[in-house]
Amino acid sequence: MSDKSSIQNIVKLSIPIFFANLVIPLVAIVDTGLMGNLDNASYLTATSIASSVFSLIFWSFGFLRMGTVGIVAQAHGSKQYDEVVNLVFRNIAFVILISLLLIAFQKYIFTISLSIFILSDDTTKYFKEYFDLRIYSSFGELIIYIITGLFIGLQKTKISSLAVGFFSITNIIFSLLFVLYFDLNVKGVALGTVISSTLTAIIFLCYTFFELQKFTSIKINLAKIFNIKKIQNLFNINLDIFIRSALLTFSFLFFTYLGNTISEEVVAANTILLNLIMLSAFILDAYAFSTEGIVGYSIGSKNKKLLTNVIKNSFILSASTGLFISLIFLVGKNNFISIMTDLPDIKNLSISYSYWVVIIPFISSFCYQFDGIFIGASQTKELRNAMIVSVSIYILCSLFLVGSFDNLGLWISLCIFFILRALTLFFYLGKIYQRIA
Repeated sequence: MSDKSSIQNIVKLSIPIFFANLVIPLVAIVDTGLMGNLDNASYLTATSIASSVFSLIFWSFGFLRMGTVGIVAQAHGSKQYDEVVNLVFRNIAFVILISLLLIAFQKYIFTISLSIFILSDDTTKYFKEYFDLRIYSSFGELIIYIITGLFIGLQKTKISSLAVGFFSITNIIFSLLFVLYFDLNVKGVALGTVISSTLTAIIFLCYTFFELQKFTSIKINLAKIFNIKKIQNLFNINLDIFIRSALLTFSFLFFTYLGNTISEEVVAANTILLNLIMLSAFILDAYAFSTEGIVGYSIGSKNKKLLTNVIKNSFILSASTGLFISLIFLVGKNNFISIMTDLPDIKNLSISYSYWVVIIPFISSFCYQFDGIFIGASQTKELRNAMIVSVSIYILCSLFLVGSFDNLGLWISLCIFFILRALTLFFYLGKIYQRIA
């Protein structure tokens, strides 16, 4: 039997995730390129801010993936596959409820979102056009979270990556079609996401049940699916991750908000740079995702040696890859920016702050890997507490530094935030080993 914690196995599990994650930020980059090359900067600003709002909404439900990974991986380690099936049904029921609520309250969500930003009339118009369509991607995007979490937990990363890759590629295709051929502008990029997410959810839900039959029989046992104790445990895990994810996505929305207090041009320029940083994050997350499944498996099977080795080897891979990405951005950052916009003011402003996309990939690699370790271990209370501390300090730093140094202060604060996320989770690392002792 191969060593699950070896660098070779981590790389093997990470490669499919790497390619799938590489495509994810390309959706944002393509959308940015489509909007950034139109004749009005309001298109880019509107889609940038609206996308940030939906990131806050959907990423706050990231527990559907992260909570699923830990529970499934530990059940996989202890060979309790009936619980895996029951968990999938619980989460599907929850997604249906969430989606219906989001659509029912979309007018209120829009009003609250709009009140946060200071937007021109054109930007407000395009913001609404995007919002009114994108809200209907709720079901599809949240179902994809469940699917990816399930198969990462089972260490079948090829399947989870196929789902994510299919969603991203079809999203890009539909966006290009609707914007360039049908001239739908912001409506086109929103509609592309709605169609691609729904299509992906339907196809891969069917495949999910086909794959689960290899482990156990598929039975809908309502008593087990809606077992109060299991629901309470899932609720506690999900609540912790919800708070953590909401704070994380709020931190980036807050970044956009503070940029908006400086100027709309700063928002557009920062969005271009953030797309490059998110590109590096999705690449580095490949190691974190593969680590989640192995960490959970090691806890379920009570294997301390496996846990120690996967933590050590995953950090080696993540840090070295982060450094490599930083070097690539050092050489090609100006070319990447030129691809995403040809608006002179936005382009020049982006280039003037582009050194941050060189610094951040290496620094952020550590916090991403810690996230993967704690998610796989289902140590969600620690994830929540660490994020509360990190975001609180980040906000204080941002308010002080932006007031003194404008956009430079905003980027310094973001860098501090990445460092704090790693340090706070390192403090809790010993609690994971207590699960095996």
